[in-house]
Amino acid sequence: MKKSMEYFMERQEICDLLNKYCRALDNRDWASLASCFTPNAVAIYAELGIQQGYPAIEATCRKALERFDSSQHLIANYDIEISGDTATASCYLHAQHTKAGKKGGENLTLGGTYYDDLVRTPQGWRIRQRNLRILWQEGNPELIAD
Repeated sequence: MKKSMEYFMERQEICDLLNKYCRALDNRDWASLASCFTPNAVAIYAELGIQQGYPAIEATCRKALERFDSSQHLIANYDIEISGDTATASCYLHAQHTKAGKKGGENLTLGGTYYDDLVRTPQGWRIRQRNLRILWQEGNPELIAD
């Protein structure tokens, strides 16, 4: 089936949104992160459980990331299906976290996949539900125990 130019433009908008999410996490830019989600979004962040509503999502992200000196979230292998005003997407995640001077190692790297349900809003595409599945981790697990 031949895809229209509009389809590819919408697909790029969704890719841009998913990349914006990663930049917001790494820059601790919570206002930018808020603009990635619907207000009533749900996030399932692996072992961190289910977060209902954007305030809970932000609180979980803050708690998970502010313990680190830096992080870098890289995503790739986008798989996006658009159907009218809704879409599903998945992408691979490679996330590096660092904390200088930590006994046992300064790095923790995670690999996994994000699975998303998205909706078109008057402000553009937004994440309605995000599910993170961690597939592997390497480095010092004590970095997340603080």
